[in-house]
Amino acid sequence: MKTIVAGKNEAGQRLDKLLQKTLNKAPKSFIYKMLRKKNITLNGKKAEGSEMVQFSDEIKLFLADETIDKFTESYAAVFNNSEETTGKKDTGGGKSIQRVKLQIVYEDSDIVLINKPAGMLSQKAKDTDVSLVEYLIQYLLKSNSLTLTELNTFKPGICNRLDRNTSGLVAAGKTLPGLQMLSEVFRERTLDKYYLCLVKGAVKEQKRITGYLTKNEKTNQVTILPKETEDSDYIETEYTPVINNNEYTLLKVKLITGKTHQIRAHLSSIGHPIIGDAKYGNKTMNDRFRKEFKLNHQLLHSYEMKFSKDMTGEFAYLSGHKVNAELPEYFENILKVCLDYKGRI
Repeated sequence: MKTIVAGKNEAGQRLDKLLQKTLNKAPKSFIYKMLRKKNITLNGKKAEGSEMVQFSDEIKLFLADETIDKFTESYAAVFNNSEETTGKKDTGGGKSIQRVKLQIVYEDSDIVLINKPAGMLSQKAKDTDVSLVEYLIQYLLKSNSLTLTELNTFKPGICNRLDRNTSGLVAAGKTLPGLQMLSEVFRERTLDKYYLCLVKGAVKEQKRITGYLTKNEKTNQVTILPKETEDSDYIETEYTPVINNNEYTLLKVKLITGKTHQIRAHLSSIGHPIIGDAKYGNKTMNDRFRKEFKLNHQLLHSYEMKFSKDMTGEFAYLSGHKVNAELPEYFENILKVCLDYKGRI
């Protein structure tokens, strides 16, 4: 038998969803069958699975240990006994995770904001990938903010995705309330997000531009259209020049909407592609930067997040809170050479 006493990472979700996380290898049909047969109970009573779990609720699984083990993926083989130094790996279950040192720019008991380097996946694209999510879990285990046992019912996650080769701020929930809050502010667009990018050409005025975006799923490439079509999404992007010359401009971009490759494709569509962008950029200029600076990806950085002044409830302390992520060193070096940049953001 297994007993789960709901804490803040278990409360606030449907019982069946919690059970699917606990018995993460079991088919849904098995979970509902066990509920019907009262082999799984909620506070000593029969449950359907649609009940919302409350803090301190008691869930009992009257199942053999062998059955629980069979339907539970163990995280211990992947995340236990991690080495702190880079270059060392955790191996187990056919997986390996290299230790990395995350750049944490803000953290409290519920959320963490990370300055992701270019080249790191935000989330897995396939099962064999290792992403920021796995590195985050390693970090939380190492800092005693999370235990392997807690991973059986709650998995920390990120709430905004950056392209692999875009650097900067990624917001993650350490707890279920933190994850739910972040998901809501991103969904409702009450969290302002700002990016820095180096683009081709001189941009001299602040503007807010609109358009319609369509995505080719096969090529993972988007197209910006002036008018709405059946499969298009409305997009809105605001930008402000920070410093420029005749060849380049450092832009501060505010995402009003947040669609795939929006900033990269939208700026390219108005004649100001981001330097280093292989999909939407200028090949001649990209070749020049590759040769001179060994740059192999777009100069786009998620620079700032600002919470609404109207945060309420347990997260009211975040009202108006602003977090910045410093530019990567290679980005600053390029700005110094190309724009005589001296940190005037």
